[in-house]
Amino acid sequence: MNTQFWVVQAFNGVSYGALLFLVGSGLSLIFGVMRIVNLSHGSYFLLGGYVALSVIHATGSWALSLPLAAIAIAALGIVMERLFLRSEGFEVVRTLVIALGLAILFTLAFQKWQPHIVGSKSEFAIVAAIATVVIYFLLNRISIVPIEADVLRQVLLTVGFAFLFQQAALDIWGGNNMDINPPPAFTRSIVVGGTYLPLYRVFMIAMAIAIGIVLWLVMEKTRMGAAVRATVDDAQMARGVGIDTNRISMFIFALGAFLAALGGVIGGAFLGIYPGLDFEMLPLAFAVVIIGGMGSLGGAAIGALAVGLADNFGKALFPEISYFTLYAPMVLILAIKPTGLFGRE
Repeated sequence: MNTQFWVVQAFNGVSYGALLFLVGSGLSLIFGVMRIVNLSHGSYFLLGGYVALSVIHATGSWALSLPLAAIAIAALGIVMERLFLRSEGFEVVRTLVIALGLAILFTLAFQKWQPHIVGSKSEFAIVAAIATVVIYFLLNRISIVPIEADVLRQVLLTVGFAFLFQQAALDIWGGNNMDINPPPAFTRSIVVGGTYLPLYRVFMIAMAIAIGIVLWLVMEKTRMGAAVRATVDDAQMARGVGIDTNRISMFIFALGAFLAALGGVIGGAFLGIYPGLDFEMLPLAFAVVIIGGMGSLGGAAIGALAVGLADNFGKALFPEISYFTLYAPMVLILAIKPTGLFGRE
């Protein structure tokens, strides 16, 4: 193993860490601000890649796919947060959507049991509509604990959305592995000290640094950033001084989905896009958050760098136990400082 080997592996680890920063920083902010255990965060990464593929197919522009895919998934994140992860606001719409989903499941089961009663599409629609009304009124009479106070409901709800998003992606885009092809200019390599470094990975690192700087400036130098930091420190006190924490939560959730989707577009060029990628990225994002600490951008950057380097060097030096070396930094941090490197008690 010469010097070039260590340089190449370190470069690959840093570039992979740059990708993990995009996914992990958004999840860290969602954790820190909303205290929501969002197990569907990896789905935003996957859907971002698939939407980018559709944009590229329709327009032929890879550059255009970056903002469009990220904005589309951010909008999806806002809908999910407003309807299902908030106990106040849009109660009627939320209950109606849940009632409709349960009614469709009931009607499908009834159709299997009594196919002669629910045979046509019009009969199916009538039975589903009646079941929706009945279930809606039943749900309105059930007293439900606010989701912010029930971690189990957060886990079950978001993991349910993760499976729904995965199945939707499978139905829409199929189960084949797909690659996002960047412009030809990014397929070349540059020579640094006699070592060939892929230009696309250099772009990934530069993109992560640029986004990290913008996020830091917003969080540290703007009024919105001050409100976000106050909400992370003490949401109840922040509400007491007049900060609209609901709006902050919506902004952070949309930002987290935006960053994850952007990571899906960028990462799709060398990871590929395929069913199951969401559940592969999710534990890596959680490892980044655990190492760095909730709500800390600096912690997310260091955590992403640690996970990226551990993953790359683990696969290169210890392929038999690479999965262990990947999560070794997380275990070490949990043993020394359970709140993460920059997490607050």
